[in-house]
Formats: sequence, C-alpha cells, structure tokens
Amino acid sequence: MKTAAQIGQIQEEEVAVEKSFAVDTSFVLFFLAIEFGRSAGFAFESVFLGITLIMVAVLPYFAYTGEKPDFRNWLFGRSLILGFAIVLGIIFRQTLGVVLPEEFRFMPMTLLIVAAMLSCYIQFYSFLKLRLAK
Repeated sequence: MKTAAQIGQIQEEEVAVEKSFAVDTSFVLFFLAIEFGRSAGFAFESVFLGITLIMVAVLPYFAYTGEKPDFRNWLFGRSLILGFAIVLGIIFRQTLGVVLPEEFRFMPMTLLIVAAMLSCYIQFYSFLKLRLAK
C-alpha cells in the first residue's frame, strides 16, 4: 500500500518528465528554425528542412503519456517559437560578413546538434530510468 507522500512523489516525477519533454524539444525547434531562417531559399534542401520543422513542431504533442494540454494552445506556443526563430535566422543571415565574421554561419547548426543530442539523452534517460513497479 502506497502512502499519499509516495503517490505525490510519483506524480511529481511524471509531471517533471512531461515538462522536460516539452522544453527540450522546444530548444531543438528553436535552433532548427534559426537554421531554416538562415538558409531560407527555394533550394531542395529548404523543402526538407521545412518538413522537418513542421514535424518537430507538431509531433511531440502526441508523445505525451499523461494529461495532454489543449492542442490549439500547444500549437500556438510552438508557432510563436517557430516564427520568432525564423525571423532571428533571417536577421542572422543579414549580419554575416557585415557585423559577424563569415565563420559564424555554422553556429546555428552547431547549436542545433548540441540541443538535439541533449534532447536525445534526456528522452532516453526518462524512458530507461528505473521506476517502482505499480
């Protein structure tokens, strides 16, 4: 028989896992959108990057195991992040060679790779950590 404190602790851990999932995928979405804004154009690469961007924006909603937030609110928040980051990427592209050195053009992709690696680590840790049997 579990006490109220144990049940409360288990619920707090589940909420923390769900919130970390939304936060770390938001960082990946942010840096991916900056890279999209930086490399925006009509190239074949931009089409795949745009499709990936939409998938990273929408699909994490369906990975929630607990109580899901309203989809419209979820999508509105993610699209705000998306729009802000794309504008930031376009501004970043305009400053390369003028304000920032040309070598900085790889910075958004580098930060995207780091954010994606941390996100994968957090996700695998939350899936594989030991939990009490129910």
